[in-house]
This record gives sequence, structure tokens and C-alpha cells, in this order.
Amino acid sequence: MVVAVWIVNVVLALAYLFAGGLKLVRPRETLPALGMAWTEDFSDGAVKAIGAAEVLGAIALIVPLATGFAPILTPIAAVALAVLMAGAIVTHVRRREHFVPPLVLGIISIGSAILGFLVVLG
Repeated sequence: MVVAVWIVNVVLALAYLFAGGLKLVRPRETLPALGMAWTEDFSDGAVKAIGAAEVLGAIALIVPLATGFAPILTPIAAVALAVLMAGAIVTHVRRREHFVPPLVLGIISIGSAILGFLVVLG
């Protein structure tokens, strides 16, 4: 089960690092051209905050479990990322956009949280 947690968390972390990193390093005005049209409805600060949350969540999926320092933070981060994806789904549905990518990330995040809690607490 530990191997499963690592595989899922590494894949999730890469996805969240990529998406969050784009939001952090690119100006908001350039993001719609990259498939993030929803950013038109949000301020620069909100988009940067979402990107920072994704990057911090990605780091928290890996570092606590890898170091053994407060490993309970890993599944908690997965839950937080699932909640973030729930907000993304709502945003995409309101805008009548495709919501499958955040739905998939949210489901995988929930799976990561379940596996993480089983590994850490079990």
C-alpha cells in the first residue's frame, strides 16, 4: 500500500506543480490562451493564491511522508486539494466549461487521502 501511495502522490504532485506553477509564474492575462479561461473571472491575486495553494499542496503530498516528519500532513494535503478541486468544478460548471480534469484530480486526491490515512494511521 505504501508503494501505491507514492505512485499516486508523485503523479498528483507533478500535476499540481505544473498547474499551480503556471498560475504563479505567468501573468493572468496569458492564462486563457493556455486553456484557463476561468481566470478571466478572477483577480490576479486570487489566481496567484490558487496557484500557491496547488504548489504547496503538491509539496505537502511528498515532503512529510518522505521525511517522516508529521506524515499525517500528507493525506490532509490530499483532502485540501480535493476541496480545491471541488471549487474548480463549481467554477467550470458555472462557466459551462469542461470540468472533467478537476473532477479526475479531485477523485485521485480523495484516493490519495484514503490511502495516505491507511498508511499513516494503519
